[in-house]
Amino acid sequence: MMTAKIIKGVGGFYYVNTEKFGIVECKAVGKFRNQHIKPMVGDDVSVTVTDEQNLKGVIDEIYPRRLQLVRPFISNVDNAMIVVAASKPDPNLFLLDKFLIMLLQQGLKPFICINKKDLVTEEELKALAEPYEAAGYEVITVSGKYDDDIEKVKEKLKSKTTVIAGTSGVGKSTIINRLQSSVIMETGEISKKLKKGKHTTRHSELICVDSDTYIMDTPGFSSLEVEFEDVWEIRRFYPEFEEAEKECDFSDCLHINEPRCGVKNLVKNNPVLLSRYENYKLMVDEFKGRRIDYRHE
Repeated sequence: MMTAKIIKGVGGFYYVNTEKFGIVECKAVGKFRNQHIKPMVGDDVSVTVTDEQNLKGVIDEIYPRRLQLVRPFISNVDNAMIVVAASKPDPNLFLLDKFLIMLLQQGLKPFICINKKDLVTEEELKALAEPYEAAGYEVITVSGKYDDDIEKVKEKLKSKTTVIAGTSGVGKSTIINRLQSSVIMETGEISKKLKKGKHTTRHSELICVDSDTYIMDTPGFSSLEVEFEDVWEIRRFYPEFEEAEKECDFSDCLHINEPRCGVKNLVKNNPVLLSRYENYKLMVDEFKGRRIDYRHE
């Protein structure tokens, strides 16, 4: 038996990465079915290779799981990187906030990778990063075509299993192709030539960057829904407003229409926070399910 990691599962077959044999196709032993346990991508497992020539084997044991995500369905995740383009396409900050919240709700604090930095000025890049740095997120700025920047990304992913998320066209596939060469993802340009549609990622699987470094690409999204227990829960995903909330007259202040609101005063005096505040209002609007005309006082 040897230790391995499940990198893909298709139709009851699991493809595991082993140090000795590389990728081995495995079936799970029957005890997992009896225990209602289903192997999942990301699992660390014990396998027995039964056919070395054809690289086939069985999964004997699933080791205890660490953090398990539902979207995407993967176990033992250490890290999350959300890719946003500085330009072409223009950054959709509302969807960026949704990605952040979705991953926070599942127990991960992502970092943000702003790609295509070569298409904008330093001032534009700073304006894009500042609101998220103020909220406590780490932001790295890269261009997928620069070797030094790819090394910067590699350092952030080293010795971890990282989920990579972002909308279509932001350059995820380009970055992934530069990080490794074993799995070549279709880029948007190739997809356009082949007329295969907007979303270039065909399936979810772990891609090995190094012996102990894995990444998982997720399909591009044009829309993304996040769920909250109530409208006031949304506030906790905007930590940059937390201190100012102490100045609100009402403990249940939503920071929108209420008078004497500390958060509205904060935003009024700190324009850097305006874009995140606008996203917060949109999130509240979406939760309530109707359009509301919000105005700054």
